[in-house]
Parts: sequence; C-alpha cells; structure tokens
Amino acid sequence: MTITTALEALEGFLGDRLSRSKSDLAAHGQSESYFAPTPPDAVAYPESTEDVSRILATCAEHGCPVIGWGAGTSLEGHALAIQGGLCVDFSRMNRLLEVHPEDMDAVVQPGLTREELNRDLRATGLFFPVDPGANASLGGMAATRASGTTTVRYGTMADNVLGLQVVLADGRVIRTGTRARKSASGYDMTRLFVGSEGTLGLITELTLRLHGQPEAISAAICAFGGIGDAVDCVMATIQSGIKVARIEFVDAATAAAVNAYSAADFAEKPHLLVEFHGSEQGVAEEAQRFGELVAEMGGEGFRWSTKAEDRSALWEMRHTAYWAILASRKGARAVVTDLCVPISRLAEAVEETRADIAASPIPGPILGHMGDGNFHAILLIHDEAPEELEAAKALSHRMVERALRLGGTVTGEHGVGMGKLDYMTAEHGEAWPLMGDIKRALDPAGILNPGKVVPQH
Repeated sequence: MTITTALEALEGFLGDRLSRSKSDLAAHGQSESYFAPTPPDAVAYPESTEDVSRILATCAEHGCPVIGWGAGTSLEGHALAIQGGLCVDFSRMNRLLEVHPEDMDAVVQPGLTREELNRDLRATGLFFPVDPGANASLGGMAATRASGTTTVRYGTMADNVLGLQVVLADGRVIRTGTRARKSASGYDMTRLFVGSEGTLGLITELTLRLHGQPEAISAAICAFGGIGDAVDCVMATIQSGIKVARIEFVDAATAAAVNAYSAADFAEKPHLLVEFHGSEQGVAEEAQRFGELVAEMGGEGFRWSTKAEDRSALWEMRHTAYWAILASRKGARAVVTDLCVPISRLAEAVEETRADIAASPIPGPILGHMGDGNFHAILLIHDEAPEELEAAKALSHRMVERALRLGGTVTGEHGVGMGKLDYMTAEHGEAWPLMGDIKRALDPAGILNPGKVVPQH
C-alpha cells in the first residue's frame, strides 16, 4: 500500500481533476512561513462531498497522507505535505448554498472566501464579520479557528460557526451542530473540528452565523508618546465598556514604514486605529467617548469620520502595514509570529517584546488586535543570512515563553501547524497527549495532515 497506488486508484474517477503538473505541485508546496517548500505528490480538485468521501476512503485504504488546502495563507506551515501524499484543493467547492435571512445564517462550501460571501450577502442586509486580513477561504478559516480585526466585537470562527459537514479519515460523512442558536445535546463536535487544522477530518460544508450590516460606521485614529500609553488606552477603552468593533495597534516603526511606502504623513509614534458599528447617533457617541479617553491619557492627533473615503484614509496605515514593513528592508522576507495574553498583561508583553527586538540584530515592527490581547511581530530577515533566521526563531521562542508566563497562549490566531508544536506541552500539559488520543480515535492510520498540531505517531 503506497502513495503511488492510491493516486493510480484516484485517477480512475477524478480524471483531469487529479493534477501532477510541476506548477500545481509547486504552488501547493509553498507557505507564507520560513519552512522549506514541500510539494505534495498530487493535487485533487473535488467538486462535492461525495468526491471528498471517495478520495479519503481510497487514501485510507492505501495509507496515503491527505492535506486540505484552502487559500494557502497559513503562517505556521499548516498545509505543507511534509510526508508527501495528496493535497485536496477546495477551490472548486466555492458556492453559497443557502441564506436564511430571518434566522441570520448561511450555508456555504469551504472554498468560498469571506470577501465573496460578503459580496453575495450585500442585498440581504447581513454580513459575515470574521476578518483575518487575508481573503481566506471559509473552510480554512474554520480549520484554523481564525479571528482578526473584528474579534473584539464579533468573536472568532469558534463563535460564528453553527455547524459543519465533515468527511472523516475513512470516508464517512458526519454533520455536527444544527441551525439552532444553542444546544445541550451531547459533545460539542463542531468546536472539536473548528481549529483542528485538518487533522481530524476535511470540512465540506459550513453553517455560519451572520450579523446585521451596521447602519453607520465611524473610524478614529490617534497617536501616543509611547507603547505603554497606547496599550493603557486600549485597556481603559475595553474596561469602560466603549463598544469598539475594531481596535488596532501599530508601533512607531510601522508608522514610519507606511509613510515611506505610501507617502503618508502619520506621526512616527505608536497609533491606535478604532472602528465603531451601530446607529448614527450611537457611533458618534462612542467616538466622542473614545476621544475624551484619549485626551485624558495623553493621546494626540485624534481624528474620526463616518465618511467611507475618510475612513479608508484613516485606516491606510493598518491596511498597508504588512507590505510597507516588507518594503522597509530591501530584499527581506517576514517571519510573522503572534501571541495572546490577558488584556491586563498586554502592556507588559508588548513592551518586553519591543525591548527584546530592539536588542536583536533584526528589525521587527509590532502591530495587532489589541482589544483581545493579541499582537504580531513581523521579523524581517534576509535569506542569504542564515543567522538572521536563527535570531527570528529565538525572538519567537522568547515571545512564546513570555505569553505563557503572563497567563496567555502561544498563538492567538495563527495556529499551531508545525511552527508551534514544540510549545504545546508547555501550554496544555497532559491535555496535549489527550488531543493525540482523540486524533488516533478518528484517524488511526494518521493520514490526515500528518506532522501537525498533536503528538506524532
């Protein structure tokens, strides 16, 4: 039983939907992380749950590894075929199947992206709020328990997935959850699969919670003299009950990079960028309250607007931050890492991380979703200088230790993949081997995304 025999068996029913072209394999062997490219042996393009079921049953029979693929935007090597095998690309399963406006939910296939879904929902007065920044596929977002800029108001994928259709390692098809808004019926299987990174099954359908499109949106921006002041303002905002939809942080290095990249004129200081959703009166009141708090805490340059074009200008710093940071060091690439801590320890975590990066040989601007205690360091390295990658790994390691010391998690939204495997015991203790037991119960041959998330066979 080999990968080769599995692929030969699959060719019979997939036909030209099974690709072994070098370009296809190379495209599915890349990631946005520092891991070396690892192309799969073939790429399958299913068009239905039945296709996926047959693919997995065949691969299980022949012991062929199977890796799910959404948009390929993961940052910890989640979708790399490190043991070879078959990559299952869900780009052809990208339909909006049902919308139930009266119940505020929708049923979608996994290859549909969040931006495509929201375009389809425009006429309904509803939208899907989880925004990880990239135009990720919804199946991939569920598999990695994605979150992002709007988490402080709307929650993560774990809060917005009501149910799933999943194909297990042996080809069985199950459904988890219902369209009801709550249940006391048995184990919460939906949340087991949300965040499992394709190690327990392949998601072929999602039932998503939708939200009403806000009547009005206002955005605000302000600068602070130091990182600690900005983070203290975030904590005060949350603790004061100001209803922010987004509250983002960028450091002075990010502001400088955006100025150089976009010919902008932001003060080269730490900034907060905030957005409010609600009624016209409500967002105006929240913006005013936030502005008063900023003034009390030493902020400066406070500006806010409800006009779409003005909001876009205010958010330019956050929207272009990643590309601006990359451009700030010619020829560099980014090692991006994240952590999440209780908001009361956020200032300590950010300031220690900033000092650690300043003492290192590489630059690493910081930005993040401060409203939920999550921030990112974008560590810039040159490939021709291997010592810089080692410096980036050392910084990431110390960030992880810091997060755990402060009562947080080793990753708030990037996930585990391969990159954070070594820290799972430190965070989870005896619960990590238990995750391995669950994996073996559902995937005894270990064919689903091997080498990720759980202790290895």
